[in-house]
Amino acid sequence: MIAHALDLATALFVVALLITTWRLLAGPDLLDRVLALDTLYVNALALVVLLGMRFATQVYFEVALVIAMLGFVGTVVAARFVGRGDVIDPH
Repeated sequence: MIAHALDLATALFVVALLITTWRLLAGPDLLDRVLALDTLYVNALALVVLLGMRFATQVYFEVALVIAMLGFVGTVVAARFVGRGDVIDPH
């Protein structure tokens, strides 16, 4: 039963990744694209965790941790760019 639930959740997260990728490419506004990028990394993180549960290996959980850290840094950088127009403070 767990295997079927993991397969269904994996399929749904793949669909969510495809929809989010479409929003990232076709987003009408920069803020929509930043939000889509943030959602994309969260969905990828969930997909990697599900694959780690499915294959019962620790490597996927370490990859999920790296994705979470890079996604957080990417979100902060994107928010600073949208808010200020640059990433590095000139002062």
